[in-house]
Amino acid sequence: MSADVAATLLATVLAAADPSVVLPLQGGLGSVGELVFGVLLWVLEQWYWLMDWVYYFTGLEMLNPRYRFMHRAVLVGLCVGVMAPLIGTFLVHRQLALIGDALAHTGFAGVAVGLFLNAVIDLGVSPYLTAVVVAMIAALCIELISETTDAYNDVSMAIVLSTGFALGTTLISLNAGGLAVGVNQFLFGNLSTVSPQSAAILLVLFAVIVGTVAVTRNQLLYVTFDETAAEVSGIPVNWYNRVMVMLTAMVVVGAMQIMGVILVAAMLVVPVAGATQVSRSFSESLVVSVVLAELAVLLGIAAAYYGGVTAGGVIVLFAVAIYVCAVAIGKLQSARGERVAPDMEAIEADGADIGAATEDD
Repeated sequence: MSADVAATLLATVLAAADPSVVLPLQGGLGSVGELVFGVLLWVLEQWYWLMDWVYYFTGLEMLNPRYRFMHRAVLVGLCVGVMAPLIGTFLVHRQLALIGDALAHTGFAGVAVGLFLNAVIDLGVSPYLTAVVVAMIAALCIELISETTDAYNDVSMAIVLSTGFALGTTLISLNAGGLAVGVNQFLFGNLSTVSPQSAAILLVLFAVIVGTVAVTRNQLLYVTFDETAAEVSGIPVNWYNRVMVMLTAMVVVGAMQIMGVILVAAMLVVPVAGATQVSRSFSESLVVSVVLAELAVLLGIAAAYYGGVTAGGVIVLFAVAIYVCAVAIGKLQSARGERVAPDMEAIEADGADIGAATEDD
């Protein structure tokens, strides 16, 4: 399993400094990895039990206990429906909507790295795990390029995007046979390939993302709307910028399982864009975007199962349709005078509260 692989690699690196620590460290890390993976599998079992009850009450064929892959796909979709708009709301307001696309292409390179290593040296590591590592490194590169060269963010994103996709296509061409077949599911997404291991990885990413945002929400919000004032008040802006892009990388890799590389960025942007049309504050926009994303994911997964089509494309189509409806509702609210435009007072008030809290600290 991937936990054993990670433990072996880390122990090997440290062995160069002190060979006497290899065996106990490897055994300890392996035990911890097995324990964490065991807990996650237990969580999956409880999810299966819940889905079985839903099937008995609703009779939905896609939730049949024989189709455990659909149970995992629904779980992954629900997690993505929370993670993507949670991070996407910050990105859209920072005008970084396209960073998801750049990191998705580097995630594709990470998948290619994992498949290549498995094919060449039989490493046995999950491609999603290598995708997480490569995407997070790429996220840091985007920030470092912007900081060290004074280039605009879109320049650094374009460089990282092209580099990631070039690396992925190069690795595929080195062993086109098995790799080309294995990569298709990551390019377009596939409900039936959500394994227990990849679902467990997603649960870890979900916990890290939600926990980090919960702890750093005020700082991230302050940096999002007034980066200069945040820096003056003592907030390490560069640090929180890096946190944000690394969280984005985690979301992209997590959503890649059902959305595919090509469409994964849409879930970071489209639900958030729809929520901003009907919301009156940042917090309200955050909640509404999660609701819209969950609705698009559940409708898309159901349509993909019963219609026999690719899940990623259908989910995005539903998300866009919901966005169109949100725009129409927003226009009606504005025409009736029920919505104040441009609604920036509430957001600025949130930022002011953050600034005051930061200064008090």
